[in-house]
Amino acid sequence: MIVLDIRGTGRSAVPNDPSSYRCDRLVDDVEALREHLGLPRIDLLGHSAGTNIAMQYAAQHPEKVSKLALIGPSTRALDVAITGETRLELARLRENEPWFPTAFAALQAIGEGTGSDWQAVAPFFWGRWDATAQRHHADSQPSNPEAVAVFSADGAFSPESTRAALAKYKAPVLLLTGEFDLNSPPVTVAEVAETFPDATVAVQPEAGHYPWLDDPDWFVAAMATFLRR
Repeated sequence: MIVLDIRGTGRSAVPNDPSSYRCDRLVDDVEALREHLGLPRIDLLGHSAGTNIAMQYAAQHPEKVSKLALIGPSTRALDVAITGETRLELARLRENEPWFPTAFAALQAIGEGTGSDWQAVAPFFWGRWDATAQRHHADSQPSNPEAVAVFSADGAFSPESTRAALAKYKAPVLLLTGEFDLNSPPVTVAEVAETFPDATVAVQPEAGHYPWLDDPDWFVAAMATFLRR
């Protein structure tokens, strides 16, 4: 497995041109890495916002992607809407959790445009809001706000052309999301899957947006089954 730290994050350098943080520009970095490694084809995995990069890469270079795995997929690249009511309905599955009242009130306020307390809604993004999840949340806060801001700037996505290209993409695609994932609700992921000719949707039970933390064995088994196809 080779992990690419996108520009300005991890061990990747900060670019001179901040506009190169834009999602469509990052697609070129994936292709540059593939060429650098001398790999004729790759199995490509993206998570969350990274799935926008992965989908656009597969749309532009379909012959170079053997399998495409989209974990907790974002819908920006295809312009698939997620309604506030969809998120609230999914959130209500957690109503027996001790943190639910405060987190749900914050989620409602965000949806209504009267609040912005994203820290309060954090528990919804893990299947268990335990010490491991809380450490992961603390450690995964964005270290480069500029990269986050520019990622979705005007021109970052071309939904119509991306959707048209992926409708012709014949390689296997896995779309895996958690049962409780507010970022990637299972009903929305199923809609995204309709874009692809050969797509499999996997919903990991009692998992949130980081399914490999919630149940590593389940996640690894699902990924291994897909990659063996």
